[in-house]
Amino acid sequence: MCGIVGYTGPREAYPIIIKGLKRLEYRGYDSTGVALHNGGLKVYKKKGKVAELEDAIVGKDLHAHVGIGHTRWATHGEPSDRNAHPHRSASGKLAMIHNGIIENYNQLKKELDNLGYSFSSETDTEVLLNFIEEIKKNNQCDLEEAVRVALKRVTGAYVILLLDEDNPDTIIAARKGSPLVIGIGKNEHFLGSDASPMLEYTKEVVYVNDYELAIVKPDELILKNLGNEKITPYVQKLDLELAAIEKGGYDHFMLKEIFEQPQTIYDCLRGRLDASEGTITMSGIQQYAEDIMTANRIIMVACGTSWHAGLVAEYIFEELCRINVEVEYASEFRYRNPIINKGDVIIAISQSGETADTLVAIENAKEKGAIILGVVNVVGSSIARTSHGGAYTHAGPEIGVASTKAFTAQLAVLTMIALKIGYIKGTISQDRYMNLLNELQQIPEKVAWTLKHSSTIKTLAQKYKDAHDFLYLGRGYNFPVALEGALKLKEISYIHAEGYPAAEMKHGPIALVDENLPVVFVATKDAYYQKVVSNIQEIKARKGKVIAVITEGDESIAGMADDVMIVPEADEILAPMLSVVPLQLLAYYIGVAKEYDVDKPRNLAKSVTVE
Repeated sequence: MCGIVGYTGPREAYPIIIKGLKRLEYRGYDSTGVALHNGGLKVYKKKGKVAELEDAIVGKDLHAHVGIGHTRWATHGEPSDRNAHPHRSASGKLAMIHNGIIENYNQLKKELDNLGYSFSSETDTEVLLNFIEEIKKNNQCDLEEAVRVALKRVTGAYVILLLDEDNPDTIIAARKGSPLVIGIGKNEHFLGSDASPMLEYTKEVVYVNDYELAIVKPDELILKNLGNEKITPYVQKLDLELAAIEKGGYDHFMLKEIFEQPQTIYDCLRGRLDASEGTITMSGIQQYAEDIMTANRIIMVACGTSWHAGLVAEYIFEELCRINVEVEYASEFRYRNPIINKGDVIIAISQSGETADTLVAIENAKEKGAIILGVVNVVGSSIARTSHGGAYTHAGPEIGVASTKAFTAQLAVLTMIALKIGYIKGTISQDRYMNLLNELQQIPEKVAWTLKHSSTIKTLAQKYKDAHDFLYLGRGYNFPVALEGALKLKEISYIHAEGYPAAEMKHGPIALVDENLPVVFVATKDAYYQKVVSNIQEIKARKGKVIAVITEGDESIAGMADDVMIVPEADEILAPMLSVVPLQLLAYYIGVAKEYDVDKPRNLAKSVTVE
């Protein structure tokens, strides 16, 4: 969840590192710091965001050609200057940054306490660093060997980058469970949690795998496993442009990414969906089509917004493919000792492709003989590499912490998979199949229409920004959309919000309804429409404030609701890709109205790579 950056080469390291940290700040922004090597180690760090570190070190000696940087999401120890990374070893000769959690750090710390070590922070990182230094000193070995020995004792997840005062041009790096990318330039190397810090310098990268250790010098990259065997680096070309990670004139990345959805959904469909020919081309699914069709069940594992996408997909797969689908929180699935049978199909859904719980869940299921399919956004990510097959969403980088365009892209991919399997299996008629293909092809245009007609949502945000609670209700395909709308509001505005199936309202939540409670109904025209109308009337009878997402031309609900947000008509299977958009905007504008940093909501980080 933290962001890490490293550089070694002929350029000035500090400007590269600080720019990279700003691009990775979505991964954590509790504190930040840099370590530079220029005739000795210099460490500067501070509680707060990257800009606060920049201000604090104006006038310092920042000249160096090798360095590492870190932006933190706190796990062990509160956000503070002393808990910020990089940490220095007891001798002062080593500096290290770390993304992850060392689960057995207490045991290691006791061993070091007995040897006379003291600690200046509350972090597991400082414990690991001193453990490495103790091995280096006790075994009289070099840093590379000390890291290798130490990591064999470590339980947990990590990416670590180390500088050694005695090796001025070298960065030692290692990973397990957290992402690490190394960019290859001309006599220079760049390191990062993702590729964004190195985009303007190189398009050639190596994705480091679990249990691999990298020795990185300006003119050399050596990869080894923990058994000290050399590994040939697999160099990939980045298909990513710098403009994709810049705001492009928008006030916030979140707003930019909401408005990118017509294009990102189109990109997701492009080259796959051909409505005129009646075809869906997905090679990563096609080779496992027989396994999916004959599976007793499909299990979708995900967290957060991706879990909501899985809930929508559950409805779609069961209707179109007639296969039993279960949707699991990855964090519960991995610990529950679930029954996995050979031939079960697991679909892992993750924007980053690095979500720790999802990754461990599919690794466990894979060992038991399940077929693993990944639906991820980040090319080369851990979940993508672990899966047997699957499909990328092609949504492009999502910088805003609250996921928006990734959700609709996931729905587009999952819908195409269900349509393809249902058609091959014969559980969907030719007419229904062709109609859905044509409607799906029109979704980007309909999202664009929704955004064009969203100007009133900003006014709604001002009206409801001071509410203490919200209730979000929906039925059928719109129930998961209600959950997602509530999640967005919580993430961005810090207003308590709950999502429920509308039919469950009378089983408890209706007790909350009074004249102060805004109730958001996802009420597009579908098979449940009349039932939702009745639910709205029940809220109005108790003086609740009704905000409704409705289908264009729906005068019935418009006449009952206090406020409405309008989307175009669409088949109920595809409607969630439209009805979620006004809810994203409502959360965004309320957050802005409350003067919060909507791109970096408190306590949250973009990629949850620790438990």
